[in-house]
Amino acid sequence: MRNRPAAIPRTRTSAFRPPPRRGLRGLVLAAVGLLTVLVTAAPAGATTQECTPGAENGCIGGTLRTSAGEPAVGVALEATGPGETAETTSGDDGRWSISVSEPGDWTVTLDEATLPDGETLRDPAANPRTVTVTLGSTSAALFPLGEPAPAAPADEPTSDVDAGGDAAPGAGGDEPGLDTAVPGSASGGGFTWARFAQQATAGLVFGTLLALASVGLSLIFGTTGLSNFSHGELVTLGGISAYVFTQVVGLPLVVSAVLAVVVGGAAGLLQDVGIWRPLRRRRIGLTQQLIVTIGLAITMQYLYQFFLGGNSLRIVRTNPSTVNLGSVFITQQSLWSLLIGVVVLGGVSYFLIATRTGRATRAVSDNPALAAASGIDVDRIIRLVWVAGAALAALGGVLMGLYLNATAWNMGTTLLLLMFAAVTLGGLGTAFGALAGSIVIGLVVELSNLVIPSDMRYAGALVILILVLLLRPQGILGRAERVG
Repeated sequence: MRNRPAAIPRTRTSAFRPPPRRGLRGLVLAAVGLLTVLVTAAPAGATTQECTPGAENGCIGGTLRTSAGEPAVGVALEATGPGETAETTSGDDGRWSISVSEPGDWTVTLDEATLPDGETLRDPAANPRTVTVTLGSTSAALFPLGEPAPAAPADEPTSDVDAGGDAAPGAGGDEPGLDTAVPGSASGGGFTWARFAQQATAGLVFGTLLALASVGLSLIFGTTGLSNFSHGELVTLGGISAYVFTQVVGLPLVVSAVLAVVVGGAAGLLQDVGIWRPLRRRRIGLTQQLIVTIGLAITMQYLYQFFLGGNSLRIVRTNPSTVNLGSVFITQQSLWSLLIGVVVLGGVSYFLIATRTGRATRAVSDNPALAAASGIDVDRIIRLVWVAGAALAALGGVLMGLYLNATAWNMGTTLLLLMFAAVTLGGLGTAFGALAGSIVIGLVVELSNLVIPSDMRYAGALVILILVLLLRPQGILGRAERVG
């Protein structure tokens, strides 16, 4: 029998970071794949209830809120487009929608005389507003209300905590699928400190929810060296599970959220038992496993679309209540999501630092061979990481679906670029790095609306990903390491 050379122990300075050699190939492929994601996936809104887009019609809609955050009721709007004119008024919840039968550019005009007493458009110059409509989709036309600010064009919110009186739950999703930017937004708007505070708040909330998914992705990479392209589909699974349990089965939201997390954890267990453990036992290379994750992601995406359709799905159909924190508007729903995210991430941190299993997880991430020689059951730890990572992703999907007011079959794919950017920025395989990177990415995504169009805001994440790979591939919390 041929003698095999003894394994050379590896010295590591970061407890969660896998060997660069092990992750470099996957990361390069990840960057290439995510370029495609950026081009094909646009950033989230939800569809209106009154108008349902189809093969022969499109929808224009929005939600009107007063400067105090209350619904603006009975406001008249008119849409003029190719060959026809349509009118509507906002309902008791401030929402409005118009169904149109011709694609193209439509001019939406708000009748300012019908605004509630004392209310004005924040940017009167933005009325009328032109939007581009395609059949089978919903386009948003947003008219923020509040104190006019001549130096700052109308702020166009991209999430339920964005500035002003015109939040957009129920308008703006591009169907089929889920858009995280308001369609038709034309500019990044002007800078004001109030707007900066609003966008920074949105960035902190978004970054915290993104961290729930990114931490699981980072832990899986840390213990297995695998860049999991199907992780986004676990995020989607959490969101659509919450939708099914809430809207189809009729369970309370809290119960639905818990069950969605259980479903996500079970999916992670089934994946490890049925796919990843057999591949590890057969010593299949990481590049081949990465290709399997891409195939699994595509399969799961279109299974979701086959069973649930391509439309956006609202987990909760009622409009969330708004809380006014000084000049910042935020929904109670977002505040609860932020609190849950902080508590869960704090629990994950405690688990990794202060528990025996958590320390074993760090040891496996550091050196699997040495951990096994020390008596640690490496397979058990990896399985635990898959279950926990998938459950965290599912929770992130639930909270993100509530934050964005909708979920859809491609939500995880839309967020995958941001997750990889956060993991790379924070340090490959580092759980705390993923948390730090997610907060930075969340702030960059939301604050970029101050200077660039909202539908281009994800480009900042791609720029960060490229710069980190070029200038500091070990990330924020990682340290340079010489291999060989």
